[in-house]
Amino acid sequence: MCLILFAWKMHQKFPLVLAANRDEFYERPSAPAAFWEDAPDLLAGRDLREGGTWLGITRMGRLATLTNYRDPSSLKIGAPSRGTLVGDYLCGRDAPEEYLQRIAPDAGRYNGFNLIVGDPDDLFHFSNRRGARERLKSGIYGLSNRFLDTPWPKVEWGKKALSDLLLEKQGPSPETLFGLLADRARPPDDRLPDTGVGIEWERVLSPRFIESPVYGTRSSTVLLIDRKGGVTFVERVFNGSADPRMTVRFEFRIGESGTERGRHDEIVKP
Repeated sequence: MCLILFAWKMHQKFPLVLAANRDEFYERPSAPAAFWEDAPDLLAGRDLREGGTWLGITRMGRLATLTNYRDPSSLKIGAPSRGTLVGDYLCGRDAPEEYLQRIAPDAGRYNGFNLIVGDPDDLFHFSNRRGARERLKSGIYGLSNRFLDTPWPKVEWGKKALSDLLLEKQGPSPETLFGLLADRARPPDDRLPDTGVGIEWERVLSPRFIESPVYGTRSSTVLLIDRKGGVTFVERVFNGSADPRMTVRFEFRIGESGTERGRHDEIVKP
């Protein structure tokens, strides 16, 4: 993922409200969200090159997601895939903090990343660029390609938009959250970060929803967990299109094996 906006224990109906955009090169093969054949309790998209994922949840409520830390000057050729960290946590049994403690000694082998892992009770953030793990308090958070809550415009504006949606008593709907993620507004140049990719790419990468000929927002995901453990997971797949090519939706209750209701919609442009 390259933008993750989430509210943790901030709404009376939904302990977790998460909206995220995955930005990636279009040529990198991936599969849309589904329950994995080799890990039937895991719901996630899949990177078909390395086998990992960028965002997922299990039937027992284990949750993980990841963003890259953008710094081309420190790129390590041949480093292990960061997406395997998400899959390893989701398929494992370590408590969130124990998992982060276990991977920390080897985290420097990877290119820069931010990792969020949790369960129905706790949520943690860890970056291998800082080393410290943090248990998250209730709040509204934003994460792009720096650190948690680094005040890039799309993070700050996205958090404000999410905060406004939380004012609704019934909570935000998937549709309103997708609207938040679809924003293509670019901030002025004097608000752009300098991450070493040059001003033209900083402009391209600055909106919440990214579009370019070779790289952009491949998918948008909304994840809602309610007070009773009900999970709603909806993903829209774009893969270079301005409009979604496909939508997948799953609903299940944490702890109830095999009870998900899944809907897979193909959207074909005329």
